[in-house]
Amino acid sequence: MLTRRTALAALATVPLIRTARADARNLNISHQFPGSNGDEGDFRDRLCRRFAAAVEKRTNGALTFTVYPNSSLVKTFAQFSALRKGGLDIGLVPTTYGSGEVAELNITFMPAVISSYEQGMAWKKAPIGKALTDLLDAKGIKLVSWLWQSGGIASRVGPILRPADVKGLKVRGGSKEMDEMFAAAGASSSSMPSNELYIAMKTGVMDVAVTSSTSLISFRLEETCKNLTSARGSSFFYILEPILMSKTIFDSLPADQQAAIMAVGEELEPWSMQQAKADDVALDAVFAKAGIKVSTIDPDMLREWRDLARETAWKGYAAKSASCANFLKMAEAVTA
Repeated sequence: MLTRRTALAALATVPLIRTARADARNLNISHQFPGSNGDEGDFRDRLCRRFAAAVEKRTNGALTFTVYPNSSLVKTFAQFSALRKGGLDIGLVPTTYGSGEVAELNITFMPAVISSYEQGMAWKKAPIGKALTDLLDAKGIKLVSWLWQSGGIASRVGPILRPADVKGLKVRGGSKEMDEMFAAAGASSSSMPSNELYIAMKTGVMDVAVTSSTSLISFRLEETCKNLTSARGSSFFYILEPILMSKTIFDSLPADQQAAIMAVGEELEPWSMQQAKADDVALDAVFAKAGIKVSTIDPDMLREWRDLARETAWKGYAAKSASCANFLKMAEAVTA
């Protein structure tokens, strides 16, 4: 049956037809999320397409782009490494997916270290923002456009509101530090990208899925669960999912094209935040319409998550290296 979502995904696979300049250079953009069309569909794909169109216009067609959604060009967990090696030009990639190669990056999906979008975006001009961009640069990656996302919790069983609620359950936390926190609360965890959650939840491989609001909507997790913990109000996690570019590719471009890329990336950040916030609101409506019970974490519950995170994920992360400890210190210095 052709649904609205499948129609949008199908349209997203149709290549754009353009008359390119003879000297134009085409760059590929990869991400793991569903395709979109126009003003509908996963906003992260729409962000990539807006970025592509704006840079193409600003460079007078000297740069063109092809967007590959659904990990159709590069597999989800391979994208970060491909960017570092110059095998992928541009990607919208959760930075925590690169933590196997750069341990410090798990600060970008650390439970309870950020409590609002504004606090997350304040990192950009704070010492942690410079340290993060410098670290990525040293590892062969340019951070082009900041995007933070909050998220909710889909559960096949009861609502997940306090740490005690995950005891004995199989939970997808999304990062090593999130998994450590859930393990301390008595859960078992499994590492998998968000685009694999539907099958895992549908088949019972996972009981609980923790991910961004947009992913919960786009991957139709409302079809797999009984309860939703809303992202609105007091979420205990925020994820950095920026547009990243291979430094090798970036450095191969002339200065005016580099400037266009960075300028467009920054200009799109307010729109990205607006879309992320809108999906936090839309999430509740989508799940409620499907008959899913929607619950919200209150300040006392949030305090329990923060206390647990401090004693487990935060301590474990800081103990990895002096560099990790410094990143945590800089993160704590950016207040809500």
